[in-house]
Amino acid sequence: MAAEDLNDYSIIKEGEAEILMHAKNEVFYNKTQVNNRDISIAVLRTFVSKRKEEHEVVLSKRAINASEKCASGSTVEETSNEFDVNKEKLNGEIEGPEEILQDESCAISKQTAKATERKVQGQLKPPRVLEALSASGLRALRYAREVEGISQVVALDNDKASVEACRRNIKFNGSLACSKVESHLADARVYMLSHPKEFDVVDLDPYGSPSVFLDSAVQSVVDGGMLMCTATDMAVLCGGNGEVCYSKYGSYPLRGKYCHEMALRILLTSIESHANRYKRYIVPVLSVQMDFYVRVFVRIYTSASAMKNTPLKLSYVYQCTGCDSFHLQPIGRTASNKNNSIRYLPGFGPVVPQVCSDCGKKFNMGGPIWSAPIHDQEWVTSILEDVKSMKDRYPAYDRISAILTTISEELPDVPLFLSLHNLCATLKCTSPSAVIFRSAVINAGYRISGTHVNPLGLKSDAPMDVIWDIMRCWVKNHPVKAQPPDQSGSVILAKEPTLQANFARAVASLSKAQAKKVARFLPNPERHWGPKLRAGRQITTKHISLLGPEVVNGHLNHEEDVEADVKRQKIEDPTPSS
Repeated sequence: MAAEDLNDYSIIKEGEAEILMHAKNEVFYNKTQVNNRDISIAVLRTFVSKRKEEHEVVLSKRAINASEKCASGSTVEETSNEFDVNKEKLNGEIEGPEEILQDESCAISKQTAKATERKVQGQLKPPRVLEALSASGLRALRYAREVEGISQVVALDNDKASVEACRRNIKFNGSLACSKVESHLADARVYMLSHPKEFDVVDLDPYGSPSVFLDSAVQSVVDGGMLMCTATDMAVLCGGNGEVCYSKYGSYPLRGKYCHEMALRILLTSIESHANRYKRYIVPVLSVQMDFYVRVFVRIYTSASAMKNTPLKLSYVYQCTGCDSFHLQPIGRTASNKNNSIRYLPGFGPVVPQVCSDCGKKFNMGGPIWSAPIHDQEWVTSILEDVKSMKDRYPAYDRISAILTTISEELPDVPLFLSLHNLCATLKCTSPSAVIFRSAVINAGYRISGTHVNPLGLKSDAPMDVIWDIMRCWVKNHPVKAQPPDQSGSVILAKEPTLQANFARAVASLSKAQAKKVARFLPNPERHWGPKLRAGRQITTKHISLLGPEVVNGHLNHEEDVEADVKRQKIEDPTPSS
């Protein structure tokens, strides 16, 4: 690149990668996504190590099986030849040849086992990563430079300017990047369909919805590989346009306080649905909502029998229109026959009456959503340990460690959550502190935790009638003004509590992170920390809310300077008239 061309570019460094960004908005780049890229690198590092561990377990099992076969084969041979050997001893014959044959047979079996082990060991190749929508290539470059053990990163884009920028950035990052990262101009859907089960990791991070890429993505991942997927169309996933969400993801969202967690579970349901069409299923290891998007990390396996469990992992949601009560309706269930075989049956229903038993209002129904765990706590612990041990290598260490800490303390088997402030708003009462409310739930014999999605959210396995009984007991000690009798809060408070709440502080009312005063929810590091303008669009004054006045004014001033330079050159060097 010529020296004069460098004036049109700025160098952006993130982690160990550096990219050249043009002054014009030709290729998409969002600084905010550093959180996304950092947490993806942390998960990818854990995946590489877990993959090796799993392979070693397979090797050890095969070695044990091979040695058992060798031992059983020798025993059978000895038993079958026992009479002949004894006969030869009686006749005074030499027994050496028989023993030699047996020793040679066992030695051959051991050599075969060792050869098989070497063959299996040779099959574990370094993982290949596909970044389906690469833009500037920053994510692909960081994977190649920062994650040890990766053999190749394939970066795709169907935009010519993006591919040129990606190739330029690959060269700019030196020989290591050139040897590991490839950039191709291709439609990601066609490329993934034409490369089935070829990539250990597929990363989808589109501008908007990933729905059109999911069908080809689940086919491109190897068995046991990982799919990392981002969705930024939160207005759709959170219930702003329910009919659009249904057309894209096959689920209807509800507008509750838990809508962001519901968005995660809708995305997981959609991925599972696409995987099931090819006798595959997903196992979520980490699901995160942060900033303005959701991000899920799932492993994909192939098994026609395990795929039958999918209806057990999905549920519909009934949300009361008058209060915060919600109930889950599982799609499927299992039953055992007399011979202990499992039968798959439709779920029992309905789980709710026509009107809410707490406030008397009707229900809205949403879903289906993923109601099984959305995290693997063992993975979360490993990822968090890795992040803490390499904090200098994560530009967004504070943010991602805070999120992972909160996730590690979530109740894994409790879908969605309640908002204490919403409960109090329904009853028009003063709010108890989170510690007091947590203590009452724990003293009643139930579990409760926070959620990484909302600092005011509380996950609990306590049924809604217990939650409302606790709130009724709270209101008795902290009376409220009389409200119209037809309001939801009045109907709830008109009933006497069947449970007498105990508000004495419980030992487990604070999580370990809270007790140690570890930061769990951090403010944005700077203003206008959010989504950015799509690549190729001209920046104008109407984009101040997205980019900030300094960026917009700086860009407009730069364009004016460029136009002035062009005019000046035309005046100084007029073209000769023909």
